[in-house]
Amino acid sequence: MEVAAHRACRSLRADVRAPAQQARSEPYSEVQLRSFIDKNRFLLVFAALSSVMGISVGVAKVTTTLYALDLKADEALLGLIAGSQSVGVLLMSIPIGLLVDHLGPSRLFVLGSLVAGALYMALPAVASPVFLLVLTTAISFFMPMRFVSLSTVFMQQLETVGEGKAGWYRATHMIGMFLLGPMLAAGLTRALGFPGTYRLIGLSFLITVLMSPLVFGPYAARSAPARALRLSGLRSDLALLAQDVELRGVCLIEFAAQSVNSFFMFFIIPIGISVAHLTAAEASGLLAWQGVTYIAALFALGGLVGRMGHERVYLASFVLVPSALLLLGLSRDLAPLRAGGLILGLGLGLVQIANLTRIARIGARVGRGKVAGLHALVGPSGGLFGSTVGGLVGGTLGLQSMFLLLSVLFGVLLAVARRTSGAAAVPSASTEPAAAE
Repeated sequence: MEVAAHRACRSLRADVRAPAQQARSEPYSEVQLRSFIDKNRFLLVFAALSSVMGISVGVAKVTTTLYALDLKADEALLGLIAGSQSVGVLLMSIPIGLLVDHLGPSRLFVLGSLVAGALYMALPAVASPVFLLVLTTAISFFMPMRFVSLSTVFMQQLETVGEGKAGWYRATHMIGMFLLGPMLAAGLTRALGFPGTYRLIGLSFLITVLMSPLVFGPYAARSAPARALRLSGLRSDLALLAQDVELRGVCLIEFAAQSVNSFFMFFIIPIGISVAHLTAAEASGLLAWQGVTYIAALFALGGLVGRMGHERVYLASFVLVPSALLLLGLSRDLAPLRAGGLILGLGLGLVQIANLTRIARIGARVGRGKVAGLHALVGPSGGLFGSTVGGLVGGTLGLQSMFLLLSVLFGVLLAVARRTSGAAAVPSASTEPAAAE
């Protein structure tokens, strides 16, 4: 009987251990993956939506340029078509910020996506560069409805996902707009032609509409009553720049950073070819290296910014960005130019994360819609300044010399912005637990 009892006990212990062993046999990576998805569900869906938006815009920009060339547009019309894509962004960002606070971001995002998508589908209807110019300008007035609305939601959700993820919005959009979109555009136009490519672009806008409830669903409107739709609301938004010291400092830094990045993107290839005597592939590689570093910094360095604090990040950028610009302005070989691009991407990525986290905090304080609208205005304004004024002045002083001038300009603007921000630039002692992730 003792032997039988002993065997029964062994059998019972084996039955108890079996489920535990089965649980341990389940791949731990799958458990980790499910846990990660559950924890970051909003962030992943948001990244997918932002990526699709970036890809569609990247394909559209390159396709429009190729289509204009196919229509035999002269240099003047090519310049107008390129500039027309920013007209509506500059004019409508602040009004859309006012509408976001009044109507909510979801309806504006859907409206802007549907109208812009329909206009893209209509672009090949008339084979004329003037018609292309008119519709491209019209599309630019509806694009702020999309990205100002999305920026508003992301600013609010940073309180949940953590400020360490602040760079994900810009990074996912940049991957689509500057890397994947341009890579796909040439192949799509060859395979589908311009009408088919524009139809696909319009379809991608519809896809973002279908994805939008997953992103805009968690958005909670402010408890304060919506502002009345009056012209005085636009004036008050602009006056906010003069009244709010912290917001003014952040916008000044954003303007300087976008100016530097825009000049680099527009002119590093001709500078590399004419000054350093690089091949077209080597010169294009400089742009790719800087872009990859910039995007990697946006993805990876959010936690570092949270631990360092904004003040130290700006101090690091005060060293990195001007040093990179000096290296780019003085070098005539591939290796130092590549190093300058890498350092520039790292410095601008740090600046961008710090700015986005501060913008989110300011938006929670004074209204996310109005802050998103102002931020959407300042960035493109800086980009326009860097590409146009930089090109005009560079035509007189030499394009590479502009890097030296921008080094001084960025340092001065950053110093002024930090001084005007003062203690507001330093993060508060209490931070969200997720911010340190």
